[in-house]
Formats: sequence, C-alpha cells, structure tokens
Amino acid sequence: MVVLYDRFNLPDDIFEVIFATKQQEIVAKMLIDYMKQEGEEIGKTEMSLFATKLHDGELVGEIDDPQYRGKMVKISYNKRQFYDRILTPMKSMGLIDYDLYRKKYRISKKFNQDMMRIGLMWIQEVDKKPYSFVNTGEKKDSKKK
Repeated sequence: MVVLYDRFNLPDDIFEVIFATKQQEIVAKMLIDYMKQEGEEIGKTEMSLFATKLHDGELVGEIDDPQYRGKMVKISYNKRQFYDRILTPMKSMGLIDYDLYRKKYRISKKFNQDMMRIGLMWIQEVDKKPYSFVNTGEKKDSKKK
C-alpha cells in the first residue's frame, strides 16, 4: 500500500492519512475500536463474525463525523472488500499483527517503528555521496564547422 500525504495539510486522524475513502476510514476505526473493547486482541473467528456482521449491515455504532455525531448508525461493508481493502493493508503496514500459531489478531505498534525506520532511511539517503553521471541526452550536431 502506498501512503501519500501533504505535510502542510496533514489531517489530525491517522485513518485519513492511510485510507482513500471515508467509508474505509469508518470501517477501520470500527475494527480498531472493536479490538480495543476485546482487550486489543481477537481470534480468527471473532474477526470473521465482525466481517459477517459488517457485510450484513448488523453493526451499529457512533461515527466520528460531524454529520452523524451523537447518532447511532448502521454500517455495512462488503466482507471480501473488508479483507482486501481494510484488514490486509492494516496487517501489511503493521497496524494489526496476526499470530499464525495462536490464530489471533492483535493491535500492533510496528507501524510506528516502520515510520521511524523509513525516516532514518531518508536521512541516510540525504547523507550519501552522489553518483556521478554524464548527460547523454544532448544531440550531437553532425555538420559542425
């Protein structure tokens, strides 16, 4: 997943930085809130039940959006798209960890560690000695006098 952001217009909400649509932001927030309620860790079965309830439109929750603030709203999101566009990117970015042996999903802090590592990679790139190169794009005039 590619995260593009404008450092001069950085939103206050991390989900706005990471996800492309408002619906994805809402679903990702709901997932993290659900995991927090369950002690920051849920099993494979609980994740599947969450995705199924989301798919069936059975999840009701408050949305942190001025239009819906203070109201309980039914949320629905396609189950396959939930796994493809929400859970898988969150796992690959280090926001959520999956323990293959215990079959548990856990909220992770690896995203922060990776962002710090990326920052260090940039500092190393800036400090590197530049490569020398020759501009071969100039056309040679064959009729020089």
